[in-house]
Amino acid sequence: MGINMILIVGGFVAGILSGLLGVGGGVILVPFLSFLGMSFHQAIGTSLICILPTVFIGSMKHYQLGNVDWLKAIPVSVGAIGGAYIGAVLTNQISDISLKRIFAIFFIIIGIKMLFEK
Repeated sequence: MGINMILIVGGFVAGILSGLLGVGGGVILVPFLSFLGMSFHQAIGTSLICILPTVFIGSMKHYQLGNVDWLKAIPVSVGAIGGAYIGAVLTNQISDISLKRIFAIFFIIIGIKMLFEK
């Protein structure tokens, strides 16, 4: 299978998981692109660009299904915009290996929390 087909399949899986679970860019695409040989920095930036159309399509469908709480979405979005900018700036000040470790620790903590909550 050629690299473009591998990338398309990875994007397809990320799209399904994004629409189903609200994840995709960070959880699926960053490790996937890193596994394919991208630096972690490039994988993060590339996944953010790739997830734009996915977010738009998934968001519109969830809006149609009545799954959007606008009173919470708007203030969270305002904070996320500023946070995304600061996070992108900070990324270049952190080594590739440190980013990988931060990524892994974050998802381990989230995973443990989700396993034990009701």
